[in-house]
Order: sequence, then C-alpha cells, then structure tokens
Amino acid sequence: MFLLLQGETGGAEVLFDPNRGSNGKLMDTKSLKVAINRKMPFGKYAGRRLLELPEPYLVWFKSNGFPEGRLGEELALIYEVKLNGLEGMLRPLLDDV
Repeated sequence: MFLLLQGETGGAEVLFDPNRGSNGKLMDTKSLKVAINRKMPFGKYAGRRLLELPEPYLVWFKSNGFPEGRLGEELALIYEVKLNGLEGMLRPLLDDV
C-alpha cells in the first residue's frame, strides 16, 4: 500500500495496492474519512468505527477473507494502515462522537 498526502491542496489521496482489489484507484479525502468512520455492521465489534477495530480482528479477516464489496475493501485498507503504523496519522480525520 502506498499512502500519499498532498499538502498543497489540503487533500489526501491513497493509492491502493492493485493486488488488494482496488485496481490502483485513488481514494480522496472524503472517501478516506468515510472509510475510517464507517461502523462495523456485524460481529463482536459491531458499532465500532473501522479505524478503532483491534489489529488482531483485522488479521483474522486477512487470514480468513475480507467480506465482499466496499466493506471488505475498507477493512483491507484499515488492515494495511495498522500494519504500516499509519493509524495515528489518520486519527485527526475521525469524527467527534
């Protein structure tokens, strides 16, 4: 995964690894903010924001398969963020609860 923060425009873009199902698409700041603030819809951590999911839970999904669709792509993104120690950089984008 490659994370590129563009300071000139104030926006952030994330380039996904094509092997992760993103086909090399860029994600804008708004989409990134939506992804990290999305609430887990099921399971032990239902209701928790994706960025706040524990890493072992994401590792389990990595080993057993992420769900299909957008949620799976977002969980894969959060897995990569945590794996690469980038969580702190994205915390300012979390909505206040």
